[in-house]
Amino acid sequence: MAIIVHLDRLLVDRKVTLTEVADRVGNTLSNMSILKTNKARAIRFSTLAALCKELDCQPGDLLEYVPDPVIDAGSG
Repeated sequence: MAIIVHLDRLLVDRKVTLTEVADRVGNTLSNMSILKTNKARAIRFSTLAALCKELDCQPGDLLEYVPDPVIDAGSG
């Protein structure tokens, strides 16, 4: 299972930089970069709420659940 963060796509859509968003939501550029590159293992609800407010979006616009592929043990 994977959670994909679409921060990069929203930044392009909103025509803002990662630095601008980091400053506006009160988070470090380093932490925002971890989110943008899908290396985050967790996100605080307060950070998620601040990003949604700043980017005028819903949590589902930022996050996507992608299930693990099903491996068919019978084929092969």
